Parts: sequence; C-alpha cells; structure tokens
Amino acid sequence: MFLAFMAIGTLTADAQTKMPAAWQSSLVKITADGKLEYIPDEEGNIIPDFSRVGYHHGDKGLPHFSPVITISPVEGDNLAHIQAAVDKISQRMPDANGHRGVVMLKRGVYPISGSIVVSASGVVIQGEGSNIDETRLIATARQRHPLIRVSGEGKREEIPGTRVHITDSFVPVGTHSFQVSDASGFRPGDRVIVYRPGTQEWIHDIKMDQIVERKGTRQWTPREYNLAFEREITKVEGNRVYIDNPIVMQMSHKYGGGEIYKYTFDGRISEVGVMDICLDSEFEDYEDTQHGWIGVQIDKAENCWVDNVTGFHLGYACVSCERNAKNVTVRNCRSLSPKSVITGGLRYAFNNIGQQNLFINCQSREGRHDYVTGSQVCGPNVFHNCTATQSYADIGPHHRWAVGTLYDNIVTDGEINVQDRGKMGSGHGWAGVTQVLWNCHAGRVAVQSPWASGKNYSIGTKAERYSGVFTDRLDGEWEGENETNVFPRSLYLAQLLARKNGDLSNLIK
Repeated sequence: MFLAFMAIGTLTADAQTKMPAAWQSSLVKITADGKLEYIPDEEGNIIPDFSRVGYHHGDKGLPHFSPVITISPVEGDNLAHIQAAVDKISQRMPDANGHRGVVMLKRGVYPISGSIVVSASGVVIQGEGSNIDETRLIATARQRHPLIRVSGEGKREEIPGTRVHITDSFVPVGTHSFQVSDASGFRPGDRVIVYRPGTQEWIHDIKMDQIVERKGTRQWTPREYNLAFEREITKVEGNRVYIDNPIVMQMSHKYGGGEIYKYTFDGRISEVGVMDICLDSEFEDYEDTQHGWIGVQIDKAENCWVDNVTGFHLGYACVSCERNAKNVTVRNCRSLSPKSVITGGLRYAFNNIGQQNLFINCQSREGRHDYVTGSQVCGPNVFHNCTATQSYADIGPHHRWAVGTLYDNIVTDGEINVQDRGKMGSGHGWAGVTQVLWNCHAGRVAVQSPWASGKNYSIGTKAERYSGVFTDRLDGEWEGENETNVFPRSLYLAQLLARKNGDLSNLIK
C-alpha cells in the first residue's frame, strides 16, 4: 500500500518545475494545514468518504498463509480433484481470525467440467501464478458457469422489533449520523440497515414512470427501489446514531424519509481468497456464448479477496460480486480476450452489484462494460486505478439506480457515462446517483444528474465531453476538465490516508 500512497505524494523538485500548478476541486481539497476539507452544497451534501471499502474496510492488508494442502494436475477432468481438496480444508477448525487453510494448486493445466465451490469461511485457493504457463484452470463444459463460485447460504434477516424511524427531515449525502425516534436499542458494533423506501412520488419526480416505451419496456415501481444500505453503529449519543460508512443517497421526508433496523446474516461466509491463478475457457468460436462464463463469482460473502487472477476467454466477467457480496477486494486482476457476442448482457469484465467493494489495479481488454454496477446497487463502492483497452461500450453505472460509486483514476479508450439511459434495455432509466469520476481519462464522457435526490460528479476528467443519450437532461457537476495536475491525484487514497493518519501536510510540502 505504501507504493500506492506515493501516487498522491510529492514530486521531485525537477518534476515540479515541469508540471503546471496543482489544481484542486472546490468540493473537496487538501488545506494548507494538511486536512481533507469537504465543502457542502446548498443542501448540505458533500462528496462522501469512499475509504471504508474492500477487505475489512481497508483497515487490514490482504493476508498470506502457507499451504495446508498442495495438489498437482491429474489426467482428465480435475474438478473432483480440486473440490476434494477444498472440501477437506473446509472441514478444518478455523483459527482465531477465521482462517482454515490454503489449497495450493501447483503449476500446470487443470481442465474442469464445472464450478469449484467454496461454501465455508477461511478457505483460500492459491496457484503459482496467473500467466497461462503457470497455474491454469480451463473450463471445458458447454454451458455458462463460473469456474470458482464463493457463496454462503441464507439471506439477510431483520431482527424483529428493532426498526425505528429517522426523524431528521433531510439527511444529506456524506453524513455519518442522524437522529432517530428511539436509539435506546442500539449499541456500538450493531449491524444495521439504513433503509430508504421507494415511493411513487420519487419515481414520478425523476420521471421513471414516464420512460418512452418500446417492446419490453418496464416503468419503475416503488417496491423495486426500497434500498437497504448495510452499516455498523459506531456511537450513540441520545437519539443520534453514528454509522461507519456515510450516507450516499440523500433522504427526505418528501420521499418517505428513512429507517434503521438491526439485522443478521448467519449464512454469510468470510475470509475466503482466490489468488495467483489463470482462469481460462475453451470456446467454439469468437461469438460463443456457451462456455466458461465467470472467473470468480462471489455472493453471500464478506471480507474476501481476489488477487492476481487472470480471466482469459470468458464470456461474462473475470470477477463478479453479486448482490450479497460485501467488503470484497479485487486487486491486480485482468480480463483478457473474452469470447461472446458483442451485445447486451455480455462482457462485463469487472461487475459489482454488492456493497462496500473495492476493485483496484485491474485491467480489461475487449470488454463491453469493463467496470460496471447493476441495478439498485447500494454503495459505497470503488473502482480505483484501473484500465480498459479496446472497449466496445462504456464504463459506469449501467442501469436502474446504482448509488455511491467512485471511479478514481480510470483510464479507457472508450467511454465513461453516468446518465439517464431511458428505454435502453427494458427501461434502464437513470443509471445512478452520487457517482463520482475523479481524475479519469477516457475517449468520451457524459455525466448527468437526475431531477431529484442528488448529483453526479466529473472532477478532473480528461476526455471529450458530450451530452449523453438525451441532451435535455440536467448536467452533472463538472470541474477541472482536462486539468493535467489534479490534486490529490487519487481521491480514494487521499481519503484513506486522511482517515488513518489525519494529516496530509506531507503531500503539500
């Protein structure tokens, strides 16, 4: 992480003389005394702190362990061979940190006819490298499937009798606290849902009941937009409750206000890692859609990681974090040469519909939606320092209201778009809110803000700016277009460093 922090550090004296003066946003900046300052808008909204994402909220480094079981390829199908080793590790008693052990896959080629399933906490699958001549798993089945599927069981359950109303008439984006009707039942460490209901008035005001129709178009309905943000109580003062991650979508009485309640998710697993492996797939031709589909699929899991994995010739994604994936770090991964028809629903190289997940230092080639979120995604989530080449579509929130995503130092030869997608798909509509582009570089960019419930931001973007699919939508907040010395260079790293150290004065010396 030290080298990553250097990206927001000081330059040598020689480099400083050649660079233009540092440019800072009017919305968030580093002050002369080294503090990270957030400037609220007229409603009190600020750009939120995105630093509490990924494995253990970024407070722990990714762990490394010695192998417990080491296997090499066998002749023919290796699915049962690898699964037996995973199952054996899964039966071990976890240590004090929840770790059970590592299955080491030695260098070689492992044909597999289905999905390797990890359904217990503390299991790590590790190879000896992610190049095609190192540890390489090849999907051989003529059907869509993940090569490695990480998933627990059950679902999130509300604890009866714990739901209370948020009494503030307006809760702005970026805040970490709010008043509730009765905080007596909450304690620091409680896991809670911050619940923001969908209402017909809200849908009408953002005009998602007025989507121009074509065959298959669905107008939005309130019950689809009851958003549940997972948080943890950090402090209680009277009836004021403090939470670990910020509010990323404003809440107001006009649109139903908000509530909080305690929850459990007993079947969710944790401390699972996949690392140093190449995940490949056989395929019939360039447009084949019946073969290895996802490299690593994660759901019903938290505090997990995927590190140094190459997805090769897959149809959908190298890594896909599903709805109940939380606090996952995807680091140093690559999605290369996917094989599928170049059309909707395919080639989502790094896909996220979970919460508080971090994609960092990843690469995509020949994807469509290289770094993408789906519908009703509850943030914060972060894509940081990632690249995309030979992109066939765009990066960004894809459809139906993703909330609270930071695209930080994303470089692509394609587009990055945050907009109303209208009747695209089956009625994608507004792709999201509190979507922040920071110091990104693209071929073309559109950033629009919805008619209600918040804004989207383009800060320090280097690209051709265009108006999006619909030219009559509200423009997002644009600052620092084509600035070459945006400071801090990375918002995510600056926020993480500020949270850990408090003092950023060394960056401005």
